[in-house]
Amino acid sequence: MELKGLHHVSIFTENARRNFDFYTKVLGLRLVKKTVNQDDPYTYHLYYADEIGNPGTTVTFFEVPNMAKNKLGRNQISALGLRVPNDAALEYWGERLDQQQVFHSPVEIRFNRKTMRVKDPDGLMIHLVSDENNTGVPGGHPWKESPVPVEYAIQGLGPVRISVYKKEKNRSYADKSTWF
Repeated sequence: MELKGLHHVSIFTENARRNFDFYTKVLGLRLVKKTVNQDDPYTYHLYYADEIGNPGTTVTFFEVPNMAKNKLGRNQISALGLRVPNDAALEYWGERLDQQQVFHSPVEIRFNRKTMRVKDPDGLMIHLVSDENNTGVPGGHPWKESPVPVEYAIQGLGPVRISVYKKEKNRSYADKSTWF
């Protein structure tokens, strides 16, 4: 079996309403499912994805009220990559994020691709990653009713950084970050 990418990513959010507003109204993702956390049925579990919820396009959030702001540390998803169709889409995103008054980085090169960094309301680092030179798995199908035009819309998951506390051989514990 060949691993071709991530199926989905699940993350915590402090406030489901604020999370919903950011991921649907700012980033233009579709809320494809709203359910509850199976371990705590009093909290939401939100699913965002492309138009039909294809594998590789889904990011989910479990609401944890009163959760502390995201701070780079260990045993967490410390950055989420979201794929956009091409380099021109990043220019659109710069203008859109400015209009929405969302702070973002300038376009830069990461992962041998053009990217732009932005933080979500919980402080999670998001990398919008250009798919212009993608030779791997194609992106999903953007939601046609999104506030973001289809030609610039997020197409799915990109690289995800997971920070863990890992013991190295013959050394003390050290922080490690790995991109998937």
